[in-house]
Parts: sequence; C-alpha cells; structure tokens
Amino acid sequence: MSSAYANLAEWFEYLNQDCDYEKWSQYLHERLLSLGVACGRGLDIGCGGGYFTRFFQRLGYEMTGFDVSPEMLAKAASSGTGGRNPQYVLADVRRLKINGRADFAVAVNDCFNYVPPEDIPAALRRVSAALKKGGAFIFDVSSEYKLREIVGNNTFCEDRDELAYMWFNRLCGDRVEMDVTTFVRQADGRFVRGDERHVQYIHSEENLKCALEEAGFACLKTEGAFGDPSDRTRVNFIAKRM
Repeated sequence: MSSAYANLAEWFEYLNQDCDYEKWSQYLHERLLSLGVACGRGLDIGCGGGYFTRFFQRLGYEMTGFDVSPEMLAKAASSGTGGRNPQYVLADVRRLKINGRADFAVAVNDCFNYVPPEDIPAALRRVSAALKKGGAFIFDVSSEYKLREIVGNNTFCEDRDELAYMWFNRLCGDRVEMDVTTFVRQADGRFVRGDERHVQYIHSEENLKCALEEAGFACLKTEGAFGDPSDRTRVNFIAKRM
C-alpha cells in the first residue's frame, strides 16, 4: 500500500476537472485583499499540484509551495507559470520552517484534515512563526458533516478512458480511512494497478478556533465554500497573526 498521492498525483487535476479552481483562487485573493495583503511573500501549505501557488505567483506574489508528497511536488514543479516560477519545498506543516517571515499563508483543499488532532497546535504554531505580525492566514477543512455523512463509510467509483478508480472509505471514530485503488491504461491497452491509503481527521470548528488563538492568531471569521453561508461541506478560517 503506497502513501497518499503516490499514484494519484499524476491524475489529481484530471480527476478534479469539475472543481472550479479559478473561482476558488479568486475567492482566496479577495479575502487576502480584504486583509490588506496586495503584495509580498506567500506560503502555499499543502500545495499539492501547485495550482494556487502558480495563481498567486502570476499575480506578482513571491510564492513558495510546501507539501509532504514528493509526487505532488514533482507535478507542481513540472507546471510553469509562463514567467518566474515559484519555489517548492518538501515539508510537513508540523515541522514547517522558513528563512525570514511571510506576509500570508494559505492551506486549502483539506490540508489540515490530514493533521491528527493532537498535532494541530504544533502545526498552527509553526505557521504563526513563519508569518509577520499582522500576516494573513486562510485555511480550510472538510466539515464534520461532510466527512461523517457524505464521505464516511461510502464507496466512490469512476471509469474514464485513461483511468478507473475505486475509493473505499471507513469512518473510524473521528477519522476517515480511505483506500484508493487506481487502474491506469497503458499504451498497449493493459491497465496498471496502484493502491494507496489516505487518513483524514475530523476537526470541530470550535477546537480549531481555540487552537488558532493559542498559536497567536485572531480568527476573524469562518465561512463555507467560496464564502457561501449555506454551504455545509467546507469551513474556511480567515485569520490574522497578532
């Protein structure tokens, strides 16, 4: 069984073609502008394939993307911006360390769902230490409702021309264990199988707010996906380092 994204990295954006990354990027940028961050140095924590890293780099921010998956970072590094490219660093948010301090950090698309509850305080302290006083921090988690009611104990399957996958989920207390099997079509028509495991943890909004404050942040607001007050699947945290 491979680690998370060892096989999926190559296909992640292909499998998420229905995700409106442009709208998501604009949402993040609008929130940063509302916090007074129109330029400067930014950190994309859990950057995955680097979509948001590249988006902000193209806008003129000086970006560094961090991820624990070498495969995801390789995918990110292979995608240029058409200008000066971001830096990419293999790093776990729980041990994040940079030279100097940044103006903002984002950690979106479930990055903190991969962090166990007991490690959340240390992870947030690391982010706080990487930011300037007054620096902005925007992160999200898949909500408890989504992980318990939509994802947990359900199986998802899809068959496409180049790839088929099966996603088996098990709700185990306050975490969801996910076993993903992929079948990738080769040039000769054969399929190559890959298996990997993901574990996502359920975090309550209140616990994360408390952890933010203890790490030196002011949590300014929480909201659903793209700021939609009716959305129950995602919780966005808009915070500022004190």
